[in-house]
Amino acid sequence: MSAVLGSMLLSSDDPQRLCAFYADALGLESGRSPDGQYSFLNVGGFFVMFDHRDDVSGRTKEPGRAIFNIHVDDVPEAAARFEKAGATWLAPPEDRDGSWFATAIDPDGNYVQLMHVSEEERARMG
Repeated sequence: MSAVLGSMLLSSDDPQRLCAFYADALGLESGRSPDGQYSFLNVGGFFVMFDHRDDVSGRTKEPGRAIFNIHVDDVPEAAARFEKAGATWLAPPEDRDGSWFATAIDPDGNYVQLMHVSEEERARMG
């Protein structure tokens, strides 16, 4: 069996607002499905789709259940873009022995981790 993780659905009361937040924060162009039902972002070949669902309302109640881990070249620079887009911080950018991490909170209360893992740490991880 072969499997590839190619996309995820992020539901919201206001999916267009949430998509616009991520598009601004990541510097990406958003798209719309041909039928106009959902918005999406192509994040390096991984698609994040934003849609409304009747079983989802308000801010997330368990923001740590699923966390976006976004790998970037420069966490402080990416953090500035997220902050400009309106993110708040659970954990501001921090250098941990050459690897950088920050955890932002998006407009719906979801956690988003910005990461840059050092070459040394990647070598240790194999």
